[in-house]
Amino acid sequence: MTDWNSDLYSRFAAPRLRPAMDLLAQTGQLPDGTVVDLGCGTGVMGEALAARHAGHRLIGVDTSPAMLAKARSVPAYDKLLEEDAATWVPDTPSALIFSNAALQWLPDHASLFPHLIRLLACGGQLAVQMPIQHNAPSHRLIHDIAVDLFPGRFDAPREPVAAPEIYVRLLAPFGDADVWKTTYIQRLPAAADAHPVRLFTQSTFMRPYTEAMDATEEARFLAAYDAALAKVYPPEADGTVLFPFRRLFLTVRRNS
Repeated sequence: MTDWNSDLYSRFAAPRLRPAMDLLAQTGQLPDGTVVDLGCGTGVMGEALAARHAGHRLIGVDTSPAMLAKARSVPAYDKLLEEDAATWVPDTPSALIFSNAALQWLPDHASLFPHLIRLLACGGQLAVQMPIQHNAPSHRLIHDIAVDLFPGRFDAPREPVAAPEIYVRLLAPFGDADVWKTTYIQRLPAAADAHPVRLFTQSTFMRPYTEAMDATEEARFLAAYDAALAKVYPPEADGTVLFPFRRLFLTVRRNS
């Protein structure tokens, strides 16, 4: 895919920040080592991570040059690295690996999560939040409409996040795991140019679909998607839209 549209992604900074702050609240006392913001994006969590875990060097890791360009304006980071979260390895064991809405983009969680825990110092913590929205209308309609308009072009999307029980069992050998789900009822602002939910998904889940379309095809697709969204997520009297969004959280502290 092409690089992220950091401006469009940041349009919904507040609802994207809330779950990250809720995850940060579950991080506790840490051993010596760095704090790593894995998939740091534009650096919206940099200052909060630095404040909660003062005294630890803060490293941001992301694959997107556009996102990192914005993160460089956040003075909280000691270092920013353009690297793949799946293959990144720290120079020394980390005290905290914090990842907000990033690891759902990576496959093979059965290998990925044990790998990340092994990068921690003893007593270090892994804290992760991932959307679990693929089966919701906001995401399912993207695939269904794309397949209907352009048959044979798109494979069925993989479900990137497993059931919570899978993660509990996966993490149990490394320490006490805490895994939970939350549904946020997000109130998206009214927009004259598109359905608000479309603007939310356009910079994330929709990207691989529209990047496979030319401009005319994309316009057809967006019009159909907006029309379908209006039925599932109707506007309130003031034009805002209530958008339920589900997320999975997990934390585990390495015990050896």
